Amino acid sequence: MSEPMSEPTGGPMSGPMSADLTAPLTAAIAEAEKLIATAGVGRTEQEVLEGYAYLAGLIRSGLQMAFDRDPDRPVLINAVHQYARAGLDNPDALYFHAYLDDARTYVLRGVRGSTADLSFQILSGGYRSDGVPESLAAFDDRELELGDDGSFELRLDPPPAGARTLIVREVYNDWQAEQRGRLWLEVPEVLGRPARPPDAAVTARRYEVAARLLTGSVRTWFAFPQFFQNREPANTLTPPRPTPGGLASQRSSIGHYQLEPDQALVVTVPECAQCAYQGIQIGSDWYISTDYESHQTSLTKAQAQTDPDGRIRFVISERNPGLANWLETTGHRTGPIMLRWQRLERDLGPDDGPQVRLLPLEDVRGALPYYRPISPADFAARISARQRAVARRMLS
Repeated sequence: MSEPMSEPTGGPMSGPMSADLTAPLTAAIAEAEKLIATAGVGRTEQEVLEGYAYLAGLIRSGLQMAFDRDPDRPVLINAVHQYARAGLDNPDALYFHAYLDDARTYVLRGVRGSTADLSFQILSGGYRSDGVPESLAAFDDRELELGDDGSFELRLDPPPAGARTLIVREVYNDWQAEQRGRLWLEVPEVLGRPARPPDAAVTARRYEVAARLLTGSVRTWFAFPQFFQNREPANTLTPPRPTPGGLASQRSSIGHYQLEPDQALVVTVPECAQCAYQGIQIGSDWYISTDYESHQTSLTKAQAQTDPDGRIRFVISERNPGLANWLETTGHRTGPIMLRWQRLERDLGPDDGPQVRLLPLEDVRGALPYYRPISPADFAARISARQRAVARRMLS
């Protein structure tokens, strides 16, 4: 979702300033709406309305990423969250993005929180409809020198050649216990200088960039399922493998579900003791997370029940099977599935990956070797805990 943006300089624009400044974005919104309307995703009224909410989030993110960028005062932009979903966003992650110029020096300072993973990645650009950008560097906080209070300083002096984007991911395994840290980014050579005054040419350029970010994001995330998950048969999952364009210590398994209301998909995976974070999520065909705040559409190993044999058994279905590890499809007959392992201490093989079984929903109880029902009141308590946890970490 990123695009390098130069900052033009100059005097006043010729002629009166008017709605012409916003014309590129207005046109892009209309184009993006047509793309959403003709995507073939909205088979129900619910999915159509979710598509318009998805579009609103992309408009919001594009404006934020275009207008929050100042090469002299870089900031870490939180442009993906529960109100602006994109790219099968991980419900367990906080995402931060900053534009880079490989000719400048940057200092990233922070205080490490208690989240399961804090990772950094430097990319050659943004994600595109024809593929992923080159990953120039990828590491986590194990490569940083942390002070007694968790403080650290990372100097990019300069960033790798060709660097255009910094991505920081802070990932929760236990939503209740873990706390996020603090991060900020500086360009030392320009500290102390006042911000430049408003400039009409810069403002016009930002509207143009926001427009391209919007239509580019719609096309990019429509293309991604064709690259990866849709190459697999429905109701199957791949063995763990490096995430394309992802982190060195991350592995993922992808697939997509296709379920009738009276069917369930049982996904069984060993609990991994050699990683700080392990999670599963399902989403919608807009290639975004579904409501993970008031529904259980994702689970980490800390949130899930592990059976006595060391395996976690998730049940994906529309109707409630009465289990703690139920993943709700929330009215979607089809959608993506993704499992992630992060901050790994060893590589993973096929035996670490998921096994999948499609069943009639009424047969789930008998198919599980350790059937442990959960009451409606206890499940509601799990949802309450999710809502409180999301509210505590919300940055939008």
